[in-house]
Amino acid sequence: MEGRSQWGTRAGFILAALGSAVGLGNIWRFPAEAYANGGGAFFIPYLFALLTAGIPILILEFTLGHKYRGSAPLTFRRMNKKAEFIGWWGVLVAFVISTYYSVIIAWAISYTIFSFNLNWGEDPTTFLVADYLQVADPGQVGSLVPNVLIPLIIVWAIILFVLYRGVQKGIEIANRIMIPLLLIVFLAIVIRAVTLPGAMTGLDAFFKPDFSQILNGSVWVAAYGQIFFSLSIAFAIMVTYSSYLPKKSDITNNAFIVGFGNSSFELLAGIGVFGVLGFMATQANLPIDEVVAGGVGLAFMVFPEIINQFPAFNQLFGLLFFASLVLAGLTSLLSITETYVAGLSDKFNITRSQAVLFGGGIAALISFIFATQGGLNFLDATDYFINHFGVAVLGFVEVVLIVWIVRKAKELREHADRVSDIRLGGWWTFSLGIITPIVLGYMLVDLLRTNIFKLFDTDTGNYEGYPDAFIMYSGWAVAIGALVIALIIASMKWRKDPDQLEDDSVKEEN
Repeated sequence: MEGRSQWGTRAGFILAALGSAVGLGNIWRFPAEAYANGGGAFFIPYLFALLTAGIPILILEFTLGHKYRGSAPLTFRRMNKKAEFIGWWGVLVAFVISTYYSVIIAWAISYTIFSFNLNWGEDPTTFLVADYLQVADPGQVGSLVPNVLIPLIIVWAIILFVLYRGVQKGIEIANRIMIPLLLIVFLAIVIRAVTLPGAMTGLDAFFKPDFSQILNGSVWVAAYGQIFFSLSIAFAIMVTYSSYLPKKSDITNNAFIVGFGNSSFELLAGIGVFGVLGFMATQANLPIDEVVAGGVGLAFMVFPEIINQFPAFNQLFGLLFFASLVLAGLTSLLSITETYVAGLSDKFNITRSQAVLFGGGIAALISFIFATQGGLNFLDATDYFINHFGVAVLGFVEVVLIVWIVRKAKELREHADRVSDIRLGGWWTFSLGIITPIVLGYMLVDLLRTNIFKLFDTDTGNYEGYPDAFIMYSGWAVAIGALVIALIIASMKWRKDPDQLEDDSVKEEN
């Protein structure tokens, strides 16, 4: 009987899991989210959310993969025959995310090169929208943009090569190189940021607690949302990665290391980002709240503008910042793509190399739509809907199914306890069974209220005021389509016996 691929070392698995969790959102989402929700006071609900949702779900998914030893679809199939679609739903969500996440990494590669001569000029916003991306109106595809397409091809070439090499020789080695390098690069960024004039103004704004926000329910929801979207949980990644663990693996301890490691990087990112924003506010003689931004705007509009104003080493800082985005993005994209490579290989009994070429090749081709003149608008809408109506809904369904419907919480807890130094108690069961469903349920009700009942303050009532047709096919159709296709694939026959567990001998990965 053929064995399953395995991580070479425990450190290799932890670095890979950290590489998945530490992504672009850590750098451009967390700092702005913390500042907008009470500054230093935000860390109280954030830590509570980490301990009652983030780490418990990490333990859950690590245990699922380790116990049932398969890709996400195979794992859920082995847990309960009717639950296979949950695994494919997560795989399809990951597939969609990979198609546009790769394009953002391509932008970061371009901007790393632009940093050498500060090619974005005096108006980085106009440069990004008009000169680099050549953005068309919503709904228009336009032509391919060569400056985006070429680095996008490079991104996919790297990802597919690493995945073709396998778990130990590919993913593990890549993360052993990129994660320490990312930490070194970002530490250099933070050191430079905190030594800039006005940096303390930014750090004071970031850490100064507004304890009145602690009683605000939306702040707690924001904390849970940040933890949930930051840790790569609920879309097949951690289940897949943990399926490559040896039988003797400390699941609970690994989850705590990954959870706190990810949060530590988010804190480091907040220090770096707000040190730089404090410098910008001081230079422009503006209050800090007028320069705070998040997302694509922070990375590709605000930061280039700030870099232009640096008293020295402008090019070096730009090079380090955008290189950190590339590294963080690549490690996350590796994990995202691995979910459907593993799923295809298990379901259709094909070799790893065939799954990489087929699954990764299709994702790469679809990603070209985000390298067109209409790419930014497609990316914005698709990202919003797949994250909110894909990941969030999927997470809610996953937890409720396991804890309340098939009632596997006790069995999974016993499995984790058998192999872990830290034993799980009532905290874990209560967190998964009560706290997480309530919080995710509240988030979903709020999302449905603001989207279906059109309470956005825009002319059309749609997200960002996009036209109805555009939102239907680039937003709703993508999110619903992921579930529909998951149900279709789950109904297909397995090419090998899905209930036959593989042994622990390491197989040839190609």
